[in-house]
Amino acid sequence: MNKKHAAAAAALLVPAVAVTAVLVARPHGGTGEPAHRPQARSSPASPAPSPSAPPAPADEPPAPEGPVLGVKLDNAAPARPHTGLEQADVVHVERVEAGISRFLAVYASGLPDVVGPVRSARETDLELLAQYDDPVLAYSGAQGRLKPYINRAPLRPVPPEELPGAYFRGTDRPMPHNLYLRPGRVTDAAPELAGLAAGSLYETGAAPAGGRRTAARTVEMPAARFTFDWSAERRGWEVAMDGTPALSGGERLAPPTVVLQETTIRRGGFGDRWGNNSPFTETVGSGDATVLRDGRAYAAEWDRPTAADRTVFTTPDGEPMPLAEGQVWVVYVPRG
Repeated sequence: MNKKHAAAAAALLVPAVAVTAVLVARPHGGTGEPAHRPQARSSPASPAPSPSAPPAPADEPPAPEGPVLGVKLDNAAPARPHTGLEQADVVHVERVEAGISRFLAVYASGLPDVVGPVRSARETDLELLAQYDDPVLAYSGAQGRLKPYINRAPLRPVPPEELPGAYFRGTDRPMPHNLYLRPGRVTDAAPELAGLAAGSLYETGAAPAGGRRTAARTVEMPAARFTFDWSAERRGWEVAMDGTPALSGGERLAPPTVVLQETTIRRGGFGDRWGNNSPFTETVGSGDATVLRDGRAYAAEWDRPTAADRTVFTTPDGEPMPLAEGQVWVVYVPRG
């Protein structure tokens, strides 16, 4: 781990332990506290809209050169097809209230002209983004009690109220599924984003020996279903959501790597206005995973000791588990 990560880890470790104790003491949605209680940070400023058609393996992946941009995306049926999702380096698939899903799309190697639809942040996002140095989070709204934690997290939040000119409403679908972000406008608040040039956020390389030939894999959530079909022609897993091909940028999404990361998805400290609890997905810790790449499924393990550490994937015998070059989807599934 580099010195910057070590310092961040030390700063985050004590708060994380303290907040876990609070969550155990307050199991009910409206009264609990979030699992991530990071440190203070400074906030950004403002700018205008206009729509657009929607070497040897290391112990830890190479750090991105500069910050990453995380964008919280809607994934309800009226929000599809997405815009700009095909250009994300990593798509984190989270379960939220009422069993539906949302995405946290992370951009590290470049920014699309437009991304959306953008929706509200969740408790899980704060812990997820803590593994990157000085990340930027674009989102629209958050549960009232969560906002102080967003403002204290080790990230730079850029909701519409801070950067109104960076967001616009589309006319092709109803509210609230029509809010879009122009990432280029965010560079006024985070100029470093203008020159994103990170390599992969995970170790990449040739697939290890073994694996089980796999043509398709389906992941069920209480109110969402994802199917990944291997396409040898496209060298990727074509995505279907709730039985419908998933599109972005005018073509079907087909990430070269899909990781099914088994973790604890428990009752969170927040809920929505209708009384539904928003589950918290634990992304610090370790566990089993399945890596889908090159038309095969590989047994793997994941490890992230603290919130400041990057997630590392290995084979069951402890060797690095390289992912394929290109977009990675990480789907969080309950421990088996």
